[in-house]
Amino acid sequence: MPRIARMLCITAVAGGCVGTPAIAQHDIGGRMDFLPPAREVNRFTEAPRGRTLAITGATLFDGRGAPPVPDAVVVVREGRILAVGPRGAVEIPAGAEIVDATGQSVLPGLIDAHFHLDGDIPLPSLFLQRGVTSLRDPGAWIEAYDPVRSSSAPIPRLFLTGPHLDAPPPAHPKDALLVLDPAEARAAVHRLADQGASAIKIYYRLPLGSIRAVNEAAHERGLITTAHLEIVDAGDAVRAGLDGVEHVTSFGTAIVPLREAEAFRQAVLADNAARGPARYALWSNVDLDSPSVRAILDLLVSEGTFFTPTLAIFERRPGDRGSNDAEVRAFTNMLGFVRRAHGAGVRIVVGSHSDVPHAERGDAYVRELELLHEAGLSRGEVLSAATLENARFFRVQDRLGSLEPGKIADLILVGGNPGEDLAAMRDVRRVMLNGVWVGP
Repeated sequence: MPRIARMLCITAVAGGCVGTPAIAQHDIGGRMDFLPPAREVNRFTEAPRGRTLAITGATLFDGRGAPPVPDAVVVVREGRILAVGPRGAVEIPAGAEIVDATGQSVLPGLIDAHFHLDGDIPLPSLFLQRGVTSLRDPGAWIEAYDPVRSSSAPIPRLFLTGPHLDAPPPAHPKDALLVLDPAEARAAVHRLADQGASAIKIYYRLPLGSIRAVNEAAHERGLITTAHLEIVDAGDAVRAGLDGVEHVTSFGTAIVPLREAEAFRQAVLADNAARGPARYALWSNVDLDSPSVRAILDLLVSEGTFFTPTLAIFERRPGDRGSNDAEVRAFTNMLGFVRRAHGAGVRIVVGSHSDVPHAERGDAYVRELELLHEAGLSRGEVLSAATLENARFFRVQDRLGSLEPGKIADLILVGGNPGEDLAAMRDVRRVMLNGVWVGP
């Protein structure tokens, strides 16, 4: 039985609409079934009382992977989705404000599982304008977002982990909380939970015993754990209770021969700076058809572990300035690993990493969507990974992630049809957050 429950939504969008929330049915026995929803750290203006709005004419992508519905209607009342479905199956309430979205597509607001602020205070607002209505920063002090929250600009829902938990010497000292043993690891989790963390992030120097302690303490506090690994074998970390894995590169030491993995570990343990070139060297020679690849993918599937590849931050292509043949081969293998993970049934979600080599400022999320499609996910699967699957990773699927009656009205309108061409995701026309249109 997978550790993470698979949610089955009962309400069928194409079969009409009802005015009650969708029912969530969970498998019994998954550890995350019993964890509470993640908490966002900001609050929003409530939608006006009595206001009803109907978006008409758009092609509907509900986030659940159902076939797109042309000429659909989405009815929003007081910040919640009241009804959704084909035009002929939805009754538009008298007096509703009509928004004609003919020629556009309507989708749930996008969710970013791996966003980094890095002092760029206006960036969350820019991401909101690009359709990202929720984001999680896995590795920044919660206080670092005080200027974002106090800004007058509208911002996405913020889910914050606090600083990542690491062992000395840290690669990013300003974003790290150092722990020296399992006891300190547990204490750090409780401190971050007390401060309002929505998840706990493990960083790559933390040893396996401390990783296990973090997982146990986090689950006691109702928080999931996710990790940037590389040094610790990803299979060992998952078996120790890890809920999510950040970055495709976190799997390198789990899929190469032990001698190669140990050489990488020793190089990085001796010098954090070795990690950059060493991981490309490691991945340039990965055998994607090896039993170790199949074993780690089978483990991820059996445990229900979420995987955030963040391919865009590692993208290296022929002709890129400063890149070499080994880096290009390595990135090709990273794409291939994600392709195999998808084929095996691993739960893949979308994380932008905020600033990536092949995208302009603010466009990293869309670049990640394109790379996931290149790695084998269909366009519909990419959109589901960006919405409902990420909501499941955050444990907020009962209120966010899909366009279903009863859910919060976080949604976007884009030009064109992303089911035919993901370039449509670069043409965000309008963004609704908590039932209120934001921005121009």
